[in-house]
Amino acid sequence: MTLQRDSLAGAAPPAGIAPADFARLSALIEQRCGIQLPDSKRVMVEARLRKRLQQLGLTSFADYWRLLADAQRREPEMGPLTDALTTNKTDFLREPAHFQVLEQSILPRLYRAGVGGRTPLRLWSAAASTGEEPYTLAMVLDQWGRTQRPFDFSILGTDISTRVLAHARQATYQQSAIAPLPEAWRQVYLLRARGANVPAPYRIAPALRARVRFGQLNLMDPDYGLPERVHIIFCRNVLIYFNRQTQADVARKLTRNLLPGGYLFVGHSESLHGVDLPLASLAPSVYQHQGFPAASRGAA
Repeated sequence: MTLQRDSLAGAAPPAGIAPADFARLSALIEQRCGIQLPDSKRVMVEARLRKRLQQLGLTSFADYWRLLADAQRREPEMGPLTDALTTNKTDFLREPAHFQVLEQSILPRLYRAGVGGRTPLRLWSAAASTGEEPYTLAMVLDQWGRTQRPFDFSILGTDISTRVLAHARQATYQQSAIAPLPEAWRQVYLLRARGANVPAPYRIAPALRARVRFGQLNLMDPDYGLPERVHIIFCRNVLIYFNRQTQADVARKLTRNLLPGGYLFVGHSESLHGVDLPLASLAPSVYQHQGFPAASRGAA
C-alpha cells in the first residue's frame, strides 16, 4: 500500500465525476443524510473526495462509485464519505440573539416551573459539529445559574459526523475559534496549554465538559432514540441543506423529542412556517411546543 501511495503522489488528479455517477452519488447522500447536492456542487464534491480516493488507492471517481455501488463495501465507506461531504461551519456564540432569548425569557420561565431546580434542565444540540454550540450553551447556562441556586442542567450534543464529534469530545480550540467569547468567560471556562507551538492551545475546563455528552445521530433516522424528551432543542443551520419535505419530517421528529412547553431553536435563515406542528413562534426562529405538563401549567 505504501508503494501504491508513493506511485500516486506524483500522478495527475483524477478526472471529474461523470454526470451519471454524480447524480447517483447525490441521490445516495440525500437518501442517507438528507443533504441536497445539486450539480452546482460538483466541483466542491470532487475537491473534497480527491483525498479520500488517494487514501483508498483509487485512481478515478468511476472506481469510487463502483465501490459505493457494492452494498457490502458501501456501508463501511458511508462514514468517511459523510465526513468528507458534510459542512461543519460553527462558532462560539453564533447568532447571539438566540442566547439572549434563552437567558432573558426562556430560562426564567422554565425555572419558575421547577426546571433546573426541582428537576434538571435537559438541552439537546442536534447538530453539535465540533462542539462550539453545546459548549456555548453550557457557558450561558452556567452563567445564568450563578444567579439561581440550585440550578442543574445537562446537554446532549449529536452530529452525523464521527470526525467532528471526536473534535468536540477533545474540546480543544485555536485562538481564532475562541475570539467571540468574552474575556471573563475565557478566564473561567478555558484552560491554556503550556508550551509553544501547540496547534489548539485552549481546552474547555473539566467542570463544563462534564455537563456535555456527545453521541452520533443521523437526523434522517426514523427514531432518534433519545432516552427521554428534552426541554430545549437547538437545531440550527441544518434544515437549509434539506428539501422542504425533509425539513418538515425532521421538524416533526424533533418536536416528538421535545417536552410540551419546551423550545425549539432553528437558524435565523430557517423557518418552520407552513409546517403542521404544535409549535408557536416565540421569537425569530424560536418556537414553543404548545401545551404544558400539569406541574407546569400556568407557571411559564
